[in-house]
Amino acid sequence: MDILEMIANDVVEGEMDEIADHVQEALDGGMEPKKVLDEGMLKGMNTVGDLFKEGEMFVPEVLMSAKTMEEGMEILKPLLKEGDVTKAGVVVMATVKGDLHDIGKKLVCMMLEGAGFEIHDLGVDVTPEEIRDAVKDKNPDIVGMSAMLTTTMLSMQDTVALLKQDATTQNVKIMIGGAPANPDVATEMGANYSADASAAVDLAVSLVS
Repeated sequence: MDILEMIANDVVEGEMDEIADHVQEALDGGMEPKKVLDEGMLKGMNTVGDLFKEGEMFVPEVLMSAKTMEEGMEILKPLLKEGDVTKAGVVVMATVKGDLHDIGKKLVCMMLEGAGFEIHDLGVDVTPEEIRDAVKDKNPDIVGMSAMLTTTMLSMQDTVALLKQDATTQNVKIMIGGAPANPDVATEMGANYSADASAAVDLAVSLVS
């Protein structure tokens, strides 16, 4: 197994203790940081996405893979030049007001990051006004919102309405997800629905292409 395969495998297997050494070994051998990223870590993350989609990997394992990728990025980030990382788009993510569920949103953030998106995660219990202000500030391509409680769907609805009535935010693409969400609810709101984290990546890519 060559060093890039080892790095990709570290990401897939969640080998947090191994990846830093393997990334350093590749760099010490004269490999370009961009090549280590593209053909090692991102290749591994793409495999993770495929395995998750096929039901062969589950949320805890995907989170381990994402954390492993972060460990490798600690070493690579200072060495990557402007333009080395092709940015797929910018996404503002939040769990809406009244809802404290975080795992699903975190998973989506990590997988979007693995797919090359720049993520601004606002956290949980985020008001419609805070989301609107973040959109004005960060100028993202997409806003992603999560709700796990039926009661907080109203907050999601309010946020979409607020974004659509403000001339500076009305053109941002909106993705929603979470247990009470479904395609009909999304269409009614004027948003796009994704059923899970890997579907969210496909949806985000389609929205920016």
